[in-house]
Amino acid sequence: MIIDNIMHKDLHTLSPDHTIQDAMKMMKDYRIRHIPIVGESRDLKGILSDRDIKEITPQTNEGNHFMNIPLKEIMTPNPITGHPLDFVEDAAIIFYEQKIGALPIVRNGKLCGMITETDVLYKYIELTGANRPSSQLELRVPDVPGSLYEVSKILFKHKVNVLSVLVYPDYELNNKILAIRINTMNPLPVIDTLKAEGIDVLWPADPRAK
Repeated sequence: MIIDNIMHKDLHTLSPDHTIQDAMKMMKDYRIRHIPIVGESRDLKGILSDRDIKEITPQTNEGNHFMNIPLKEIMTPNPITGHPLDFVEDAAIIFYEQKIGALPIVRNGKLCGMITETDVLYKYIELTGANRPSSQLELRVPDVPGSLYEVSKILFKHKVNVLSVLVYPDYELNNKILAIRINTMNPLPVIDTLKAEGIDVLWPADPRAK
């Protein structure tokens, strides 16, 4: 999936000459934590976060002169950016490695969108089907071609639909783990057949075995 499919396009922006007061009002009014700072031609100048404001906010209420400080003095200039055609997975890596909370999206030098850590996390939840009535299976299978096919035949036999499939290695046994989410709230019949076919079911543990 590309960033263009999930990014926010109707953005609230400010200029470098706007003040902290302007930013605080915008964050409160629109309940946002990050504001892109742009020039007159919508070229990206920087990004401002609520953390930037907190770091400069006085510890006491004595005086409000800091409210008139221009954003160009506290914003992060030349921020890391993405492109609308970048993959969402690439954005996730940037969030993890750079420890940032928002990623401005730029096309042809102009700001065209923005995504946040929360956007990426929700899209992951949505793609895995975890927000839908379902059950998750974790299966250990040989790391050979056709392993997923054998499992899919069993799922087809039980007429259960697959919402998502994740594959990760089982380094200790040179196998692989299939994390499969299926659209049934009672996976026991499927589990019985998987075990009968010699497939190692790691999750869920069978309550009948207790």
